[in-house]
Amino acid sequence: MVGEILMGFDESTLAYDLQRAHSADIWFLRARFWLWGGIACAVSFLLGHLIAHLGVDLYDSAWEGFWNFIYSL
Repeated sequence: MVGEILMGFDESTLAYDLQRAHSADIWFLRARFWLWGGIACAVSFLLGHLIAHLGVDLYDSAWEGFWNFIYSL
């Protein structure tokens, strides 16, 4: 459903197009993959820095949660 909203086609259309794809079509599929992959990478990198900048220590929280779970058994 997200793919239909963002890209304008569904999986069956993509599968049909891939059967008849030309090299330029494959190039555009790869370009779209690299574009969205790069955007996702940059956003996750910035989100991680924002979380650390706000003072949230995810590693310490996970470690304390692990020991709290072990002690509650």
